[in-house]
Amino acid sequence: MKQIISLLSALVISAVSFVGIANSADSKKPIIIPTHNWSSQVVSAYVLGGIFESMGNTVKYVPADTQAVYESIRLGDVTISHEVWEGTFGHSFSTALEKGGILDWGDHEARTLEDLGYPNWVVEKGLCPGLPDWTALKNPDCAKNFVTPDSGGKGQILEGPQNWHGDLMPQRFEALELSDLWTVKFAGTAEALWAELVAAEKEGRGTIIFNWTPNFTDADGFTFIEWPPYTPGCRPADGGDGKCGSPDGYLKKAVNAEFPKTHPKAAAMFKQVSFTTAQIGAMAKLVDIGKMTHQDAAKKWLADNKNVWEPWTK
Repeated sequence: MKQIISLLSALVISAVSFVGIANSADSKKPIIIPTHNWSSQVVSAYVLGGIFESMGNTVKYVPADTQAVYESIRLGDVTISHEVWEGTFGHSFSTALEKGGILDWGDHEARTLEDLGYPNWVVEKGLCPGLPDWTALKNPDCAKNFVTPDSGGKGQILEGPQNWHGDLMPQRFEALELSDLWTVKFAGTAEALWAELVAAEKEGRGTIIFNWTPNFTDADGFTFIEWPPYTPGCRPADGGDGKCGSPDGYLKKAVNAEFPKTHPKAAAMFKQVSFTTAQIGAMAKLVDIGKMTHQDAAKKWLADNKNVWEPWTK
């Protein structure tokens, strides 16, 4: 009898130990997640960090340059990138991919567009007849409705931070012969873009800003300008003349090549992650409209969407 009890005890201990191993971290090495300077990226960084931690892993968050981060992933200084936007970061990502050390870990369901556009009330108030066709911007009577105190008498275009796209937008306006009527100003932060939307409506003037989808503005009424179509190589950085808009692009994930080896369960979970346009917009809205912190927004999203993310961990 004692032998049977001892055997049963050993089996129980083995079973408990196995469960503990199954739910333990892949590695004591932390998963390093970069944070950038727009809301959905930061919220979803903490969302993913929360999921990794629920699996027993340790997570570290690091502020990272939006272009240089892919080289950092390739070298192993950062582990993953969960929002690789084709229009803005596709070139940097592809360059790192060609060097090796970084893996394409698949696309989100959401597709992306990153370009200039306007809140729908601009058209409703008749401030620029002909929009969204870009040729409407050739009309001086349109441009005058977008003048600001510091735009030198020209219509103002508010671009995002300059480290996002460099001089892409000024080059486009020059190439399409719009520079006589319009001037491109760079916002210091993404938050400055949303502040401009509020200020312009309050002041009764038109506004054209850089924006993207997925974003919280998808539900608030925002239209992108229809530029000449994008084709590979049309941008000045790729040898083109710059007379083109942005691509309908991917939203990818990327990982350091060692990640599937050091953290196989976490890597397998991340491979399954696929956010929709609505989900990404909802994450951004919690911060940009709801005024929550990024961390609190992530906690709320995780609590409200267990049916979405828990299957990824199985």
